[in-house]
Amino acid sequence: MNAPPRLVLASASASRQALLAAAGVAFVAEAAAIDEDAVKRALQAEGAPLPRAATTLAELKARRIAARHPEALVLGADSMLECDGRWFDKARDLAEARQHLQALAGRCHRHVTAAVLVRGTALLWQHVEEARLAMRPFGAAFLDHYLAVIGAAACASVGCYQLEGRGLQLFERIEGDYHGILGLPLLAVLHQLRRHGALSS
Repeated sequence: MNAPPRLVLASASASRQALLAAAGVAFVAEAAAIDEDAVKRALQAEGAPLPRAATTLAELKARRIAARHPEALVLGADSMLECDGRWFDKARDLAEARQHLQALAGRCHRHVTAAVLVRGTALLWQHVEEARLAMRPFGAAFLDHYLAVIGAAACASVGCYQLEGRGLQLFERIEGDYHGILGLPLLAVLHQLRRHGALSS
């Protein structure tokens, strides 16, 4: 019997790693060195829709790692957020996280997560999950407390919220795949891993 292909997650995201690990998936993680800001600027200049931008970044990451590990299955992913036409990136520090949350408070926004699987030079699969989230209005005291509690974790994800924890208190309505919001459309990924022999069926 052939050994299952090795899975490499092309990401340093702790959330994506935790999702795969909790689902019992064996993998190694290796971050891809991509100038995401430059890619996003180019895509915005082209007028690219948010799903295509997320897919492009996910594929770039996966292909970068696949070039080093051509025999492996490489999973790339990227999450992006748009509110009132503005694309939001991860905050660089807590001061910027505060600005992002103040801009999102009381508004609805789109959260898009793209995932791709690559082996060698072949793109095997791509998928996009889109969610819509309504952040409730909140005051400065709540925001101060929230940022004090989660600290640097606010800078670990686009949107500056930790939906799996205290960040759930930021919202009044969420429509979409929970795992996708955390950074990986997990059910779709697991299906493809079974299909390509990385998980038993």
